[in-house]
Amino acid sequence: MTNKSSVPKKLSFISIYFLGINAVIGSGTFLLPSVIYRYMNLTAILVLLCTAVTVSMIALCYADLSSRFTQSGAAWLYSYNAFGRFSGYELGIFTWFLGCTTLSAEVVALLTILKSFLPIFKNNAVYISGVIFLILLFSIINFFGRSWVKIVNNISAAAKIITLLVFIIVGAFFIKKAHFTPVIPHAALTGVGPFFKHFGAAFTPIFYLFTGFSFIPIAAKQMNNPEKNIPRVLIAVMTSVTILDCLMLLVAIGLSGQKLGGYSNPLASALKTGVGQWGFAFMIVGMLISIFGVAFSASFNTPSLIASLATEHGMLPKWIGKKNKHDAPWVGIIFTAVLSGALATQSYLFLVSCTVLASFVQYVPSILAVIKFKHSNEYPTHGFSLPGKYTVPIIALITSCYMVTATTAPKTLLLGAVVAVIAAACYFFIDKDEKLEKEHEDFLAKLRRKN
Repeated sequence: MTNKSSVPKKLSFISIYFLGINAVIGSGTFLLPSVIYRYMNLTAILVLLCTAVTVSMIALCYADLSSRFTQSGAAWLYSYNAFGRFSGYELGIFTWFLGCTTLSAEVVALLTILKSFLPIFKNNAVYISGVIFLILLFSIINFFGRSWVKIVNNISAAAKIITLLVFIIVGAFFIKKAHFTPVIPHAALTGVGPFFKHFGAAFTPIFYLFTGFSFIPIAAKQMNNPEKNIPRVLIAVMTSVTILDCLMLLVAIGLSGQKLGGYSNPLASALKTGVGQWGFAFMIVGMLISIFGVAFSASFNTPSLIASLATEHGMLPKWIGKKNKHDAPWVGIIFTAVLSGALATQSYLFLVSCTVLASFVQYVPSILAVIKFKHSNEYPTHGFSLPGKYTVPIIALITSCYMVTATTAPKTLLLGAVVAVIAAACYFFIDKDEKLEKEHEDFLAKLRRKN
């Protein structure tokens, strides 16, 4: 008889919500307001709202897909069921690799900030030791499964929200109305071309503030009632982040005015202007907590992704999907730690560009999967139904295609192509699990008969 107390509890709605908050609110929230303001001044708030609406179109597509499937994997799983085994495998390997770059980028960002307070981290040996320590720390926490994951994740996300709320509430008392001018840069008013150039330049960094939502469904199998909870969490997270970011940017502009565009640590420097040195120190601590949370979220989701490739449909050797007694994918954790540690030797900006590409690589096939399922009526939704027919996914697809072609550096695109080619070559040497494949085909046939 199975001891029920030994079965790990699945993540609840609130834990999934906090996981989503940690995935979305990262270093960009604290570092990008200066760039955003520089291009559009006070009008940047309207650009932020416009961007939030367009990104929400993509998030709604993920909500639709997560309501159709309860397995782990997210983007690769959707692509697999929509377009076949090879496309799912290719996207899964590619997304896992770039998930590792997310973890590496946040680790590098964390240590870069520490350098400004602890000069010892400028020593290369100490810096590398810091990289190894942080990645080992995340790995050890994940080895103990969801019990530790929930505790660390909930504390990190709650602290992050509190930090932003303190900034907004305290900073609101020191706002100066004169700082809300100019409303828009003079250069943006010289013609239609210059206006859209400034708008696009602000749209791009704002878009990056929301991209982490796509990681929320990756560990679906470890969540309670995922087909209903994940869509609700996606909507709740996007709404929460939009409200927080709008209020944050409004207060930052009110505190600093045109000086905001010149700050390297915009929120910390803005609060320092209002309340003094303690405000700067408080926001720096909040920034560190935020980055730690994003890194932790990536360290939890990424191993689950590669493990799901092995366990869900046998697209990787079975041993890669092995789990310990805490239901943690320990082989995936080791693989992720090794690759992330190696990538953490690269520059922060290069890793960020890879992470951005990862988001777009997931978006396009996922959106196309929504269109296909709506057309074929395969895999019915449970708990959430995307409003309209094809309007939302078409808007999401246009937005994604524009962003991936307009904002991704050639070097990053080249790296992505190399990873895709290597993964494709390896595909033909991997033994396919025919039993799992047959089970999937039987499941698909059953759904078709049902519909």
